[in-house]
Amino acid sequence: MKTRVLTGITTTGTPHLGNYVGAIRPAVAASRRDDVDAFYFMADYHALIKSDDPARIERSRLEIAATWLAAGLDPHKVTFYRQSDIPEIPELTWFLTCVTAKGLLNRAHAYKAAVDKNTAAGEDADAGVTAGLYMYPVLMAADILAFNANKVPVGRDQIQHVEMARDIAQRFNHIYGREFFVLPEVAIEEQVATLPGLDGRKMSKSYDNTIPLFSGGQKHLREAILRIVTDSRLPGEPKDPDSSSLFTIFRAFASEAESAAFRQALVDGIGWGEAKQVLFERIEVEVAPMRESYDALIARPAVIEEILREGASKARAIAAPKVAELRDAIGLRSGVLVAPQAAAGKAAPKAGKPPRFASFRDSDGRFRFRLFSADGEELLLSQPFADPKAAGALQKRIKEQGASSAIVQVQPLSLSLELDGEPVAASPAYADEAARDQAHARLREVLAQLAALD
Repeated sequence: MKTRVLTGITTTGTPHLGNYVGAIRPAVAASRRDDVDAFYFMADYHALIKSDDPARIERSRLEIAATWLAAGLDPHKVTFYRQSDIPEIPELTWFLTCVTAKGLLNRAHAYKAAVDKNTAAGEDADAGVTAGLYMYPVLMAADILAFNANKVPVGRDQIQHVEMARDIAQRFNHIYGREFFVLPEVAIEEQVATLPGLDGRKMSKSYDNTIPLFSGGQKHLREAILRIVTDSRLPGEPKDPDSSSLFTIFRAFASEAESAAFRQALVDGIGWGEAKQVLFERIEVEVAPMRESYDALIARPAVIEEILREGASKARAIAAPKVAELRDAIGLRSGVLVAPQAAAGKAAPKAGKPPRFASFRDSDGRFRFRLFSADGEELLLSQPFADPKAAGALQKRIKEQGASSAIVQVQPLSLSLELDGEPVAASPAYADEAARDQAHARLREVLAQLAALD
């Protein structure tokens, strides 16, 4: 069984070398594991909390998507999408907001830090605090819970948000009486490398000490590396590899043998300028092929757009039926799913032809049935059964409780019916998503009609 792993990337800047080593490279490597069902999304809704510069967010979305694809992320093996292309996420955010205690949000680290800063400055506690910042944990919970992610790789500063997502999910499950959500777990990558920046501190846009990954090309990469701060030891004087930013960065890209050789060169007194050139050349070996792919993608944004749209379609095939299930659970059902109450013990009138099942035997001797609407449209074909009684029992169960307990899963161009978490029937293939969505509505209506007729 695959473990579903979900990672978000905030679209507020241009990726740098630290992002690549600390997040992108290990995530791409993890996505290739056979036991992982990987979801990667660009968190552009979250970016709105941190930036009000539309051009920056727009550019960042393009650059980050191109970076991940150039680094080897295979959109055919993972689900890669933009957060803002999944309308179910803001809808789910509201559902979760309505069960989330304000006290829980009051304890969020980012909100508390803003309040403490305001208090220390003698300002109103909530000065400059937007509702977006305050509600950030609920939006993150929706990102995770919409896809029933099992594990969420995060830095230590984000552990609390995953724990809050668990709390919110448990609260929703308790209120509505069923395990609607998988409870996510934090995944901390203890071995992820943290690169020093130009000034020796952690490489970060906040410190303006980053080394670009692709931006500016080979020339910009080399110029940035030449600006890395070193001590005053002259060529010929031994250097301490363990206190050198150059060695730390080199080791993140090199083999053990290469790292040992570079360490020895530092101990033997290699000049800082020569050492920086060695570092540049080693990084360039890994970055150059990716940069070529990145430049080709940036030059063809329509290619990126198509990849992201396909990813959104895959993501919505999971999120849409999940949110439809939740809408039913909380009472936001379609009117056709609510059977009219009979008057004074009399049965509700039955107008027109009802939906019907048609049983048959396959050429292999097994038994199936089809579900037709009142006008004769085939909506479902059942799984095969060795025993005709089993097929009949399934029909009876769908008649009695299909509208309330069946889950209709939306596939890219088809539908499937699940009971107790197991697929029991599937629709024909539809020409496009619009036809599939129309069939989805008709199937939900027919299930309700069957329950009302039983």
